[in-house]
Amino acid sequence: MQFRRRLAPISVLNLVPMVDVVFNLVVFFMVTSTFIVAPAIKLKLPASTTAENAKMSPLVVSVQSADALYVNRTRYNLAGFDRALSALGAPERRAIHSVVLEGDENITYSLMVQVLDILRKNGFEGISLRMEPAPRSAPEASRP
Repeated sequence: MQFRRRLAPISVLNLVPMVDVVFNLVVFFMVTSTFIVAPAIKLKLPASTTAENAKMSPLVVSVQSADALYVNRTRYNLAGFDRALSALGAPERRAIHSVVLEGDENITYSLMVQVLDILRKNGFEGISLRMEPAPRSAPEASRP
């Protein structure tokens, strides 16, 4: 008498758990990665030995001169910059918690103060100044 096995070996590989794991990895890396928000405007930023990373912000203001102020990638002059910020509605202003302000090292101090005044007048309080970290120099030898 011959007996037959009722159970046949499973020869199909189940891909659903692998797809779930890969999908979770993709979502994890998308959520935890940072994106560069700074527009591609050529500035020579001043260097600082105490520079820290600025928080990401949806509003980046780049100052090249009084006639070349950029809000993200849109160019304004000083008066147009004030009008553009005034045109933002209250919900948009509340959604922007901080502003990253970057200025070329050759602009005047008074121009930076004017830009800061315009930002504060339009309700932007959290303003971070962006600068380049200074290259670390070798420690000086102790003097006798």
